[in-house]
Amino acid sequence: MPLPFMGSKKKQQPIPPQLRVALPPDTLESEESSLRLHYASMSSHGVRMPNVDNVPQLLPRFLEGFATHVELVEPLDESFQNAAPQLLRPQVALEWINAHHGRSEVARHALFILESLDAIDLAYETFALALLSGDLDMDGFPRFDAIVGGPISFWDEASGDLIVRIALCWGGEGTKGDTQRIAQRLLARLMANMLATQGATELGRVERPVAVAGQQKIACPHCGFRQIDRRSHYCPKCGLRISGN
Repeated sequence: MPLPFMGSKKKQQPIPPQLRVALPPDTLESEESSLRLHYASMSSHGVRMPNVDNVPQLLPRFLEGFATHVELVEPLDESFQNAAPQLLRPQVALEWINAHHGRSEVARHALFILESLDAIDLAYETFALALLSGDLDMDGFPRFDAIVGGPISFWDEASGDLIVRIALCWGGEGTKGDTQRIAQRLLARLMANMLATQGATELGRVERPVAVAGQQKIACPHCGFRQIDRRSHYCPKCGLRISGN
């Protein structure tokens, strides 16, 4: 019986590793995307206004001769205490939209900038705003170089006097070098107009209060506003002293 051929088995050659092309980083081609948003605000020192009875009528008067349409933003009650213009936090963003969806495009633009920069707190401050310089875009929002702002007031917890300051803001997609200079001139003119008011006294730098939420919600007996600051002795909306704090 013939025997099969018993030849020596050939050793399997190892597969050489795949060669990878090494490219220096400076020779790589890539597609890059970027977006730059620039927001800025400017605020004056506070001015003391003793014996003020009607804030909603007083604040718009400071913008007479500067704007034809003035919008008043009053403090928000406890139901919107978590509202903030932060899109990455859907719950607080939804509260912010619910609180301001009925306002004009100019007002939402100004509040978005000032609240993002922590330049206003609607837990206790009232804001009278208007478009003071620049133009609107096709959707009715201020352009990046437009300046929006006006007087912001709150009640001094120590004396009960009304403290008023001027705040301006601008920004968006784009930058313009002379916007800040225009804002500085506007701020000086608005401050001169406010200091000419009877009874106004220059106060200097004012430390803005920080709202501290409490368990007990006391409603103002005059306007019904439910405060969110347990340390507040004066109603943020009408200025009436609230007993029991």
